[in-house]
Amino acid sequence: MFKPSLLTLAISSAVSSVFLLPNAALAQEEVAAQNKSLEVIEVTATRRSGSVQNAPLNITALDADIMKDQNISELADVARWVPGLTITDQGGRSGSPIIVRGLNTNSSGPSSDGGTVSTYINEIPVSVDMRLVDIERVEVLIGPQGTLYGAGTLGGAIRYMLKEPELDFTSFEVYGDLFQTQESDSLGGEGGFIVNLPIIEDKLAVRASLNVYEDPGFIDYGYVVQEPGVSLPDPDWNDSTAVNENIKNVEDANGETTTTGRISVRWKATESLEATLNYFYQKQDSEGRSIVHYNSLNDDNGLSDIIGKYESAYRYEEPREKEDQLLSLELKADLGFAELVSATGISSFDADGQRDQTDLLIRLDYGYEEFPAFSSFTREIEEEDTFTQELRLVSQGDSDLNWIVGAFYNKIETDASSKEFTPGFGDFAVENFGASQSRPDQLEYFSVDRTEITESALFGEVGYQVTEKLDVTLGMRLYQYDVESESAVDFPLFNTLFDDAAPDAISLNFEKNEADDNGSLFKFNAKYQFTDSVMGYVTVSEGFRIGGSNGLAPCPDPLPANQAGCGSPEEMLYDADTTTNYELGLKSTWFRSQLHFNAALFNVDWDDAQIAGATDVGQLPYLSNAGSANAKGVEISTRAILSDSFSVYATYAYTKAELTSDAPFLFNADGTDGAEDGDRLPGSPEHQFSMGVNYQTDVFNDKTLDINYGLTAQSDVISRVGLHDNGETLPGYSLSNISAKLTADEWSTTLYVDNVFNKYAVTSVRRSDADITSANGADIQRNYGHYINRPLTVGVKFNYKFEI
Repeated sequence: MFKPSLLTLAISSAVSSVFLLPNAALAQEEVAAQNKSLEVIEVTATRRSGSVQNAPLNITALDADIMKDQNISELADVARWVPGLTITDQGGRSGSPIIVRGLNTNSSGPSSDGGTVSTYINEIPVSVDMRLVDIERVEVLIGPQGTLYGAGTLGGAIRYMLKEPELDFTSFEVYGDLFQTQESDSLGGEGGFIVNLPIIEDKLAVRASLNVYEDPGFIDYGYVVQEPGVSLPDPDWNDSTAVNENIKNVEDANGETTTTGRISVRWKATESLEATLNYFYQKQDSEGRSIVHYNSLNDDNGLSDIIGKYESAYRYEEPREKEDQLLSLELKADLGFAELVSATGISSFDADGQRDQTDLLIRLDYGYEEFPAFSSFTREIEEEDTFTQELRLVSQGDSDLNWIVGAFYNKIETDASSKEFTPGFGDFAVENFGASQSRPDQLEYFSVDRTEITESALFGEVGYQVTEKLDVTLGMRLYQYDVESESAVDFPLFNTLFDDAAPDAISLNFEKNEADDNGSLFKFNAKYQFTDSVMGYVTVSEGFRIGGSNGLAPCPDPLPANQAGCGSPEEMLYDADTTTNYELGLKSTWFRSQLHFNAALFNVDWDDAQIAGATDVGQLPYLSNAGSANAKGVEISTRAILSDSFSVYATYAYTKAELTSDAPFLFNADGTDGAEDGDRLPGSPEHQFSMGVNYQTDVFNDKTLDINYGLTAQSDVISRVGLHDNGETLPGYSLSNISAKLTADEWSTTLYVDNVFNKYAVTSVRRSDADITSANGADIQRNYGHYINRPLTVGVKFNYKFEI
């Protein structure tokens, strides 16, 4: 367990460093920072290089320094500092849902993402939650970005911008991090190196990095079956002997080990031609979900009385291994009148995971619950290969007219399979249900889905400087996509037990489905420069998400009396959904670049929103379309230098997101508990706030001391649309972080405390409390549970870097 003395020492050390400063440092606070100005962060989100303050769109850019100051290491950390962006950290295994401006109709659990935001590594779209290692900056574009970024950007786009190889100097950096999380029994750590090496000065350079992150976890899987198919998953919880004979405890079962590396080669062939070859790799071994079942089980059984706040009641360990790779080539050629950019990417994603599936089979009422030792687990394998090519011309020069024209092609091939195993049930069925034979692998369900999606587009923007103060831009994207899928489902165990199939027989009859669509997206933007430091803009922009086939086998008529998994006609296909964004923004700089104040008012209409559900027959996952929704609100961000030593930055967002039409079939096929016009959308708060304070001073003559304090807060979140279908309200919460960093010429060391006050907060929900009660004779249902945030964490970082 976490030692209180360590916390006391860490906090007292950080606080003392603020108040016990040398007299010379205190004297500096009396001098105004007349010659100091805010750092200008350059971005390329508009496909042209420019500062955040000059970009006429709602964009937040976090550079490497800010990310270090606030201990930002992953996308969920980024979201707390971006107004309008919500990313619920659900641990490494489940992934983190991304919600922009409240655009979400699913529950607040793992399915909330839904593809409303696209993530990029440099120029290439890649769906990866990467460790923020050797990153120049993270750019977050809020609002639909359909014209320049294409499909999947209904809400916005997130770009990880890698640090490029430097051509004129050699550098080597090594770093480490050692941390202790309360409720964890082990230390965690992170370490790696970054090297930049010019091969031919000013012509050719290589940059490489390697990072290993080890998080031991803090949630115990305390109720795992000792021997699947033999041990009782629900023994008499008041009998310690019975519990010990059947159940084992797995400590810190939600940890992860993530290895991230990349190699980049930059070649400046001539003054007008440059190429960069990047290879990125990330492997994440996750141990389990960050879900607890505290206050989430039956009140009339012994387990609900003994389960702790940091315990999961799943019957199986739930490891998952994910591997992401990207090989990209970026070419830039200066043609004089324009810059030609070619971006080519080949990426792959592979995942292999296991999870507890017992509750689903109990709910389906196939009779499995009659086996006293019944439990089930699922093995899921996913493979995805993507090829991306974009070509674009970006005009150059000082003409009043500027333009961008380009072509885009993307092909995604996926192959996924799911296998459900019911250990011991086959033998039980032979002995008790009159089955003719058992099946050695106990494979109860097997499904395979294969999909190929191709997207092609032509896009462009034309801008014109109407006057010295007014610029107008029009954009359009013409797109076409095709979806081909095939899927098959088999129930091998049933076929072996009762239909005389061979003990190893598998029968897959693939059903093919196709879908395609084409359309256009538009954008209008007007920028008005009131003064040299105050700019206003208005934007109307559109975004879309690809529709397609759910890859389901059609249900026969009549339905078979035994197990089945299939789709009804209305469950086979789903349509593309679209957003239209109306935005009025202000960007301003004051007091000789010592204060930035930016604000945006927005109104987003969402049509044919895609939602996740489960088929009536077999509870197979599928997508469908709900009605319309709307989100409106305000987003504010500001940065300021208060003195030579103090600087602050803060953000605030208010978002009101709700349905604008009835959705009677949102939760079930018969429409008995649907959603209504005006119902609030789930998964994101109405109010978000963040504030960071930095105090910097010189100590020990030639060292720099930085004290950083960060506060992030949010209001309540609902788990289901309009609180229907047993939805619940999750209380708002705030988190505080503090750190003290000592920097010399070549090294730095940082002491930090995250979640200083050890706040215990529920971040999202899996399913609903309707699943608390027993079903079909099973003692305990465990579908329902809560994701929680990380407890108080204390750590020490070290960094050493030299340049030649």
